[in-house]
Parts: sequence; structure tokens; C-alpha cells
Amino acid sequence: MTTFKAMVVEKTDSGTRAALADFDEANLMDGDVTVRVEYSCVNYKDGLALTGKAPVVRRFPMIAGIDVAGTVESSSHAAWKAGDKVILNGWGLGESHLGAYAEKARVKGDWLVRLPSSMSAREAMAIGTAGYTAMLSVIALERHGLTPASGPIAVTGAAGGVGSVAIALLSKLGFTVNAVTGRAAEADYLKSLGASEIVERAALTGPVKMLAKERWAGGIDAVGSTTLANLLSMTRYGGAVAACGLAGGMDLPTSVAPFILRGVCLYGIDSVMCPLPRRQEAWKRLETDLDRPKLAAMTREIGLNDLPDVAAAIVAGQVRGRVVVKIG
Repeated sequence: MTTFKAMVVEKTDSGTRAALADFDEANLMDGDVTVRVEYSCVNYKDGLALTGKAPVVRRFPMIAGIDVAGTVESSSHAAWKAGDKVILNGWGLGESHLGAYAEKARVKGDWLVRLPSSMSAREAMAIGTAGYTAMLSVIALERHGLTPASGPIAVTGAAGGVGSVAIALLSKLGFTVNAVTGRAAEADYLKSLGASEIVERAALTGPVKMLAKERWAGGIDAVGSTTLANLLSMTRYGGAVAACGLAGGMDLPTSVAPFILRGVCLYGIDSVMCPLPRRQEAWKRLETDLDRPKLAAMTREIGLNDLPDVAAAIVAGQVRGRVVVKIG
């Protein structure tokens, strides 16, 4: 019998409980590739899964963790062989399929992306789903036609994982970035990533006007709810907003006015089931368009034992930037 350490979420009478446990390899789910996991990371969704604050986990017991970077141990998939360095983001990992917070993962080869040659497994997980989602959001704004000449871009939830990477990406690409945050103490951190202006979160949390004064050419929103509604109402004519998060809620108290009177577009960004070609494009762009020193500066490392505390902190909005999890 082969066992390994894993952070396992169990169903209890009062909800769920996450704890480090010995997991039997024989109980891994079906898949044609077995990966020796080297690093993972902590995203907002991971925090929800580990704390039980939202019904992210759909089967029990569940190994949590939605991101993997590691080395193929064995494979019956034509595209992968032992020794290949791979990344996996989403596809139900940590939700319906046993996830990343373990020394081994058995997954479908069709879910995997090759680790960029200039990138370490740790760097890939410093990016993780948060950074990969930020890249998908930037690509959506570019495809809309936005350029640095279009005007400033607002990034909400700016001190979080998605926001931090989005600021770094946009600033390197030449955009003027306005960082929207409720954490005034993070102003210097956000400016170090490339933000030119810090906007108080309160500016986007008040009552929503159908149309407010035009302020931004576009935005990347990881918050949702009233924040997204206000951002849409403040977006300039012909602008666009990429929506990729729900930290503030799943509702959207807006009207059709921004869309039919200003021609604003709202792009939905899904990272979980995103088709493979778009994933590969995003990771190729991340390899070249993300400033590695800035990535290192926004990242800290923990072990599996630290996950419950960090999960509670990220759900409470107390985590800045990115957290990588060293495994194995």
C-alpha cells in the first residue's frame, strides 16, 4: 500500500472539515496521467473549499486544491511521458476531481499544459489560476481593441491574487492602471506593481447609478456585485470590462444603460473549463509579459500544514498577492 500526505476535506454533521491526512494512492480517481506534485497555490476558491464558506466541493472526501505544477510520473496518454513538466488549472480539480494539495494527482492528460521552458514549477504556481485568469482578462480587453492610448484601466480587488498579477501585466504592456482597493495600507505595494493611481473601494461600493461620469476605458473585476455594476456605469463609451470574480457577491445590480447607451461590453472570463488553445496562449503570454521580479515580490511560500490558516485569511480578504504551497 502506498500512501502520501494530502489536505482532505471531509463532510461532517455541522458542515465540512479540512485536515492533513495520509491518503491511499489506490483511492485516486481515474486518469491517464499521474503527476508528482511539486507546488500548488492558494486561490480564493481554494479558501472557500477549505473553510466550507461556499459549496465548492461536490464530492467527499475531497483533496482540495485547483492548481498543480509538477512532473509526470507515469502516463498512458499519447501527449505525455514520464519526466514531462506540466501545469494544470481548473477542470474541476479540488471540486469534483481529487485535487492538488497532495504529493500525487491522477488526472486526464487532456487537461494538462506544458510548463514553459523558462519558468519553474514554483513560478507557475505563483501565477496559478489567479494569474492565468488575469492574463485571460487582459487578452479579452486587447481583443476588444483597447490599447494604452485608449485610457486608464481599473483593476478591482487590486491587492488580491488576480488584481496583483493584472496590474503587473497591464503596466508592463504600457497601460495606465488604477488600482481599486479597500486596503489603503497597500498603496505602496500596488504602486510597486505598476499602479499609477489608488482608488478607494468606497468609490465603487455606493448606490449604483444607471450611468455615472465616464472614468475608465475598461476594467478587470474580481469582485462582482455592486463594485462591478458601478465599474460598468463609469466605463467610457465603447469600453469593456472583463469580469472574473465574485468576492463581493454573485448578484449584479445594474441596468442595460451602459450597454445600449455607451456601447460598453462585459466579457465573462472562465478559467475552469477554458479550451486548451486559449490556455496555451495565456501561458505563452505569461512567460513573456509578466515581470518575474514583480511576481517574486508579490509571492510568499507555505507548506501543507499552513493551508487552513491561509484559507481563512484569503476568504476574509487578508491575503496580499500570491501564496504558493510547497508539496513533497
